[in-house]
Amino acid sequence: MGEARDDAAGVEAAGVEAGVEAVGREVADLAAATAAEVRTYLATVTEVATGRMDSTALSVLLLAVSQVLVTGARLGALDDVVPARRFEPDAGPDADVDAVRASLANVLEGLDDYAEVVDPLTNAELVRGALSDDLTSVAVDLEHGLRHHEHGDITEALWWWQFSYLSSWGPRATAALRVLQSLLAHLRLDVDAETASDAEFDALHP
Repeated sequence: MGEARDDAAGVEAAGVEAGVEAVGREVADLAAATAAEVRTYLATVTEVATGRMDSTALSVLLLAVSQVLVTGARLGALDDVVPARRFEPDAGPDADVDAVRASLANVLEGLDDYAEVVDPLTNAELVRGALSDDLTSVAVDLEHGLRHHEHGDITEALWWWQFSYLSSWGPRATAALRVLQSLLAHLRLDVDAETASDAEFDALHP
């Protein structure tokens, strides 16, 4: 298993280096930074899904989603990336995230479902959403681009991350961020008057 992983890593490194030579260092550096943020997001969501984080899960997710949205905003602000090929090359099947989605729904039980506006500009209809769906949907889009990057298709990876940020994972991550921030605000601020008064007294009279 170790030798197989080493061989795969060597092939990946060779593919990425070939891609660097084809697109230039600046574009390659942007793709590498994006890939690093994607890996961090995927690892974080997977770790939260294990249920081992307990009370820190919401805070960790808030940080992970916020950070990947910064990466997405950077891509969204760029001119459209033009991929090297006319047609998208086959990057293999999308990751199976059903188990992670189910585990996240279990971790977020009682907090998972929410309501959102379809589009604040064109459609004010309220629909139901779920954090577990959003987090895993974002993961699938990001991982798809990551596979292109690991195959050395750097402009294809950037094109995919940019396009899907505007069309799918960006809106889903934005919705998730709003819900996570709201959850943390309610958990920390929704206290009865007596508890708040006691906390204020303790703060003023240590």
